[in-house]
Amino acid sequence: MDFLQYAEASAALLNADLSDVAGLTAYLEGHDRVRSRATDRDCMLLRKFQRELRPVFEAGRDDRVADVVGGLNGLMARHPLTPRISDHDPSHLHLHVATDHASVAEQLVGESLLGLATLVCDLGPDRLGVCAAVPCTQAFVDTSPNRSRRYCSERCSSRANVAAFRARQKAVAGA
Repeated sequence: MDFLQYAEASAALLNADLSDVAGLTAYLEGHDRVRSRATDRDCMLLRKFQRELRPVFEAGRDDRVADVVGGLNGLMARHPLTPRISDHDPSHLHLHVATDHASVAEQLVGESLLGLATLVCDLGPDRLGVCAAVPCTQAFVDTSPNRSRRYCSERCSSRANVAAFRARQKAVAGA
């Protein structure tokens, strides 16, 4: 398991439009085995998970460690995980979430929680964030070396910087 990949996928899942199966299958692009099993019920369960997970990312943005940890622990209690060591590549043993009889939603929730829990333990809860650009609300995982990421994308960063520049120029012109 590449916990960063799972953690980043959980942010992408949080940002995904899961209003219908088409949105879920779009999110699952490249995961053909899982994609073909997506149902309306999976969408409903994942929308609920999105509502439960958002406060964890908001707590990470606000550096509220106890809320990140408590939120993830609460979600893991509600959605029990069954990690397994995968040996499909014997030279690269890693963890996967057991998916023998899991629905698409259960698999995605399990992968998200395992990735986020590992990320928080290894790199810290301040690696979870929500875009600082107004009105964007996209979640992200900060993988920057100095923990400085504030925006979900270069586009939001540029917009915020241009807006700040224009506000400074307007203030100087008005003075």
